[in-house]
Amino acid sequence: MKRFAMLVVGTLALLAFSSANSADLVEGKQYTRLKSVQPAEKGKKIEVIEFFSYGCPHCNDLEPYLQSWAKTAPADVQFVRVPVMFQDRWKPLAKVYYTLDAMGEDLRLSPEVFKAIHVANLPLYQDKAFLDWVTSKGVDRAKAAEIYSSFGVDSKLKRALVLAQEYNIQAVPTMVVDGKFLTSSDRIGGHGAVPAALDALVAKARAERARS
Repeated sequence: MKRFAMLVVGTLALLAFSSANSADLVEGKQYTRLKSVQPAEKGKKIEVIEFFSYGCPHCNDLEPYLQSWAKTAPADVQFVRVPVMFQDRWKPLAKVYYTLDAMGEDLRLSPEVFKAIHVANLPLYQDKAFLDWVTSKGVDRAKAAEIYSSFGVDSKLKRALVLAQEYNIQAVPTMVVDGKFLTSSDRIGGHGAVPAALDALVAKARAERARS
C-alpha cells in the first residue's frame, strides 16, 4: 500500500510539472546555468542538445518522450544529438548515430536502434551487425557502409568528444538548452517531465535573447 501511495504521489508530481513554465524551474535544482555559454553548432536557432548513447538504458527510456517533443518543437528550435563515448562499445554506436544522421534517418530509426539493442539484444556495436540491421530497415547497405567508415563521421566523433568535455558531461542523458542551461531527468522528477522542462528552458532562453 505504501509503495502504491508513493507511485501516486510521483505521478501527481509529474502531472503538476507538465504545466511548468520558466518561473517554475529553480536554478541550481531543476537546471544549472553554465558559467561559459557555448555557441550554437548549427545556425542561430535555440539549440537543444541531448548528450546520449544508444547503449545507455536511461537514454532508451527517455527516447519516446524526446521523440514526441522533437517532432513538435517550435520553429526557432534546433534539436541536436551528441553521442558520448564513456565505454568502448559506445564509440561504434556513435558512428551508428552519425551514419543515420548523415542519411536523414535519425528521427525514423533512432527508436528502432534503441529497441534493437535493449530489447532484441542485437550487437549493433559490431560493424557487420549494424550494416545487416540497417539494410533490413530499407537503407542502402553500400551507402551506409561508405558513410560509417568515412572521414566525415570520424571528424564528427572527434567533435563530439570535444563537446562532451566543453560541457563537462558526466552522465547521460543530459540536455543542454541554448548552450547555457543544463538539465536531466533526475533533476526534474523523471523522463516524463523532460518535454515540459525543455519547453520552459527554451522559453527562458528566448526571453533572454530578446533582452540582449
